[in-house]
Amino acid sequence: MSSGLFNTIGEKADKIAPSAAVSKSQDGVASEGDDEKVVDEIESLCMNCEENGMTRLFLTRIPYFREVIIMSFSCDHCGFHNNEIQPAGSFQPKGAHYELRLTDMADYERQIVKSDTATIKFIELDVEVPAGKGQLTNIEGLLTTVIDDLAFSQDTRKEQTPELYAQVAEVIARGRKMLAGESFPFRVSVDDPAGNSFIAPDPRDGVGKWSKREYLRTPEQNAALGLADTSKQGLYDEDNIVPEQVYEFPASCPGCLHPCTTKMQMVEIPHFRQVVIMNTSCDDCGYKSNDVKTGGEIPEKGRKVILRVTNPEDLARDILKSESCALECPELSLSVNPGTLGGRFTTVEGLLTQVRDDLHNQIFESAADAGESARKNDSLASSEKTRWEEFFTKLDAAIKGEQEFTIILADPMASSYVQSLADDPSVPDDQMTIEEYERTAEEEEDLGLADMKTENYAEDSEQK
Repeated sequence: MSSGLFNTIGEKADKIAPSAAVSKSQDGVASEGDDEKVVDEIESLCMNCEENGMTRLFLTRIPYFREVIIMSFSCDHCGFHNNEIQPAGSFQPKGAHYELRLTDMADYERQIVKSDTATIKFIELDVEVPAGKGQLTNIEGLLTTVIDDLAFSQDTRKEQTPELYAQVAEVIARGRKMLAGESFPFRVSVDDPAGNSFIAPDPRDGVGKWSKREYLRTPEQNAALGLADTSKQGLYDEDNIVPEQVYEFPASCPGCLHPCTTKMQMVEIPHFRQVVIMNTSCDDCGYKSNDVKTGGEIPEKGRKVILRVTNPEDLARDILKSESCALECPELSLSVNPGTLGGRFTTVEGLLTQVRDDLHNQIFESAADAGESARKNDSLASSEKTRWEEFFTKLDAAIKGEQEFTIILADPMASSYVQSLADDPSVPDDQMTIEEYERTAEEEEDLGLADMKTENYAEDSEQK
């Protein structure tokens, strides 16, 4: 096993350089094509001999993590070398704490990113690596560096502080047993208030092997990072979400479990209410999802919105379908149960298009190429194929505005909405009807409202 993922970061740059375009400049701007990986070389001052040396910069992406900048400095005059890693982005909204439980020699190969704001601790060894220079290495390389650093000054300690020398010698001996694989299991943790450090996971990790926890930074940690106190501000303004502002949160992809980003924005729908639009996208597997959440108090009654679509202008109406809403179009033989599409804020045309695409993918196989028409599923009976073809023909005609139809939204939470074309909301829309109705016992049960008590709930507690 090697002593590190890369013996030095400079060696990684050396390995990349033959296949990469090297740009020599004073400002570090690459001069080669964007399609090639660029290692920038910048002439800079050597802090050891004060002659000019060379700094090499390389922007790369670490799998399951994010983009980082690898830096390697070398001086031909005095032979001084220095290697470092820096995150390519800004501080994350929250701090991050990782912990890995090592159980065999293969765990030593786990990649680890230590930013200049992170502290690393080998818990059983009771040794902590303080915040300092950023590193890209693995567990074995990191532990080897720690043991070598402790052993470097042992001769001085032996002469000046014999008691400390004995304590450090014991730590070094235990650390070398760990490197030899004689002290499993043990744990290593990384804590980074900036959220830019990382321990690589493994798909085979079981429960308790690898963990990640995000946390809100303390005012002291924000001050150390040069940030304002975000305990009450930052993502929120006076504990409220700022309308029309896009917020980003780190998340895990439901498809591949890799880190991804969820974006959120609060939108004010005229004459209705505020809703939160959420979007999640994953760069690793291409997963994308969109959802709409409505807030506010639970209404006393449900609401049914009936819209008669007669022209293309009606297809362009804004429509909000909440998670609890059922959708029906009798003329098109279309019925969508609550929760099937999740929350959607789009147009009538956009909603029908999404229903059509989702159903088509379920009934028919996907085309091999984007430009090729979809192949029909051979397992369908002839009569069933005919029924589905007729269904999609009517649905396509409705989407194109060639067929009139009625769209019915029945929402027990009264959280769905269809745009009125009247300028004055008090003026009724001739093509739209809004009705309130009493929720059924089944709807109350499905929504969890049957056992919910919001008034005088303290009385039951006292009786119990």
